[in-house]
Amino acid sequence: MFLEPGFRTQRSGWIEVICGSMFSGKTEELIRRLKRARIANQKVEIFKHSNDTRYDDQEVVSHDENAVLSKPIAKSADLLNLAPDIQVVGIDEAQFFDMDLPMHCQNIAESGVRVIVAGLDMDFKGEPFGPMPALLAVAEYITKVHAICPHCGNLATHSYRFSSEKDMVVLGEKDKYEPRCRTCFKMGNILIF
Repeated sequence: MFLEPGFRTQRSGWIEVICGSMFSGKTEELIRRLKRARIANQKVEIFKHSNDTRYDDQEVVSHDENAVLSKPIAKSADLLNLAPDIQVVGIDEAQFFDMDLPMHCQNIAESGVRVIVAGLDMDFKGEPFGPMPALLAVAEYITKVHAICPHCGNLATHSYRFSSEKDMVVLGEKDKYEPRCRTCFKMGNILIF
């Protein structure tokens, strides 16, 4: 490849988004990719929202109990305090972050870092969740993972909430949520909304 005099090569960064409903394996896939980056001797930094304390205050933990140590942060601007040698950034539960997350992910990627983000693409009402739509729009790679609907066996794309809480963010597991296909999700919500 011919380079013009004075042209500098630089590392190319990008954004990968892993999205889907609850219990679809988003965090499991994030952890798998981060472990592979570490096997390749890449410098990795992992973040999660500080409000996500379901399994652990410090670790990102999948439903299958795989875990990696992370740095809990309250706002997406805290991502910008990376060490200069970081090559891969992982972010779990991206839907909990503020709407500046896509901008900060783009800035990190433009500095030559691979950014891997996992999060719910839809909230419990079946509507786009937080910064996820904007992240999907700017990502180079998108992986949508699916759970299985326990009512009909079809692919589950929605997170159905059992509890009557109306807050957008309600931390919970199988005691409050289950994955559902579009049809079973709609049938369950006919009387609610």
